[in-house]
Amino acid sequence: MDRDRVVSLVNNALNGADDGELFLEYRLSESLSYDDRRLRNASFDTSQGFGLRAIADETVGYSHASEFSEAAIKRATETVKTVCSGETGTAIGSPQRTNLSLYNDINPLGEISFENKVRLLKEIDDFARSKDPRVSQVSASISGEWQAIQIVRSGGDRFADIRPLVRLNVTVVVTEGDRMETGSFGAGARTGYDKYIKTENWQAQVDEALRQALVNLESVETPAGEMPVVLGPGWPGILLHEAIGHGLEGDFNRKKTSAFSGLMGKQVASKGVTVVDDGTIANRRGSLSIDDEGTPTSKTVLIDDGILVGYIQDRQNARLMGMKPTGNGRRESFAHAPMPRMTNTYMMEGNSSPDDLVKSVKKGLYAVNFGGGQVDITSGKFVFSASEAYLIENGKIGSPVKGATLIGNGPDALTRVRGIGNDMKMDPGVGTCGKDGQGVPVGVGQPTILLDNLTVGGTAT
Repeated sequence: MDRDRVVSLVNNALNGADDGELFLEYRLSESLSYDDRRLRNASFDTSQGFGLRAIADETVGYSHASEFSEAAIKRATETVKTVCSGETGTAIGSPQRTNLSLYNDINPLGEISFENKVRLLKEIDDFARSKDPRVSQVSASISGEWQAIQIVRSGGDRFADIRPLVRLNVTVVVTEGDRMETGSFGAGARTGYDKYIKTENWQAQVDEALRQALVNLESVETPAGEMPVVLGPGWPGILLHEAIGHGLEGDFNRKKTSAFSGLMGKQVASKGVTVVDDGTIANRRGSLSIDDEGTPTSKTVLIDDGILVGYIQDRQNARLMGMKPTGNGRRESFAHAPMPRMTNTYMMEGNSSPDDLVKSVKKGLYAVNFGGGQVDITSGKFVFSASEAYLIENGKIGSPVKGATLIGNGPDALTRVRGIGNDMKMDPGVGTCGKDGQGVPVGVGQPTILLDNLTVGGTAT
């Protein structure tokens, strides 16, 4: 396509608009899964297309196609410019440029052969089964993608990024008598496969998945009721992401549908609680050199020492709220319009020893891994299932439990934080966040934290 003619089409589409862009994407992706001693699935996909957006005040026109051609863009222009009919909007400026690159442009899909990927998955399966005779089933998968994007704005400003992403997952099922339990572990980043195919690394993933499965094999029923809960470091930050992070996204607060609406500058959490969203951590799964609107990502403080000080913003909601974009305008693909989304969201560490936090609990729950959960953004209410948790009795970690669920309200839970550990840790790189039907890779993290009197749903009768 001729660049000047494309820019002319974009200028025509955005005439009278407050904002908008042409988003072009080319993506290669692959996935291989090995299950029950055989290769179960192998897929390779190439996708490409563009999305054209025009914004007039709060109205958005969006058109997309999988065809790269001037004719297709012209047809999209005729669709989206209708939102600008009769409008005399003042176009806001392009994002600030950055030379910062948080990851290299390696294409993971070309690093190792298909045969070697299959061989790796078979080695994982064989190794897991050799570790313990109780291993009855092993599932392993490897996936990667290479995404190239370009953003064209009114006047011809262009922004580009090349994004690699890989992930390796292992699930182990153990059986003893009539009891069957599962453990799983995954890891990934914006890099190539090299780190994850090293023997010591994938064997460590197998060991961790097997450890979880064997722990669950010894688990007892969970007592129900209100009790202190200690959350472990790292992946338990998924509760922070879901129950609190979504409520701090700009669109929910602009529309006043978040439990945090109207609380800017107010105490919303215990003293010592500081929460940030940081898209600038090199190679992290949730990081981006620029977001899907061309804005450089940033380290955005959301809650500072318990005070609400910031929101997660894309360009549209920031403009309508009189705030600055934070580099959080994200989309699943060219077929979706961007919206404010998290990158890597975590709680900063405190000064307490994790051991001391556990010792301070006479009777409670220690939760170190989570599975699924549900959150109501408007009320902040959440329900999360713990996939690995233990009883705390007289300050000591006791028996593992099964079927534990944490029930509460995100804003209320923040006020129940009574201790923050000095062991902040990020998750291993497996998070995917869903919102309005779109999924994007994210990261979560936190130190060990102690919450007073959270409701625990249990299975004990």
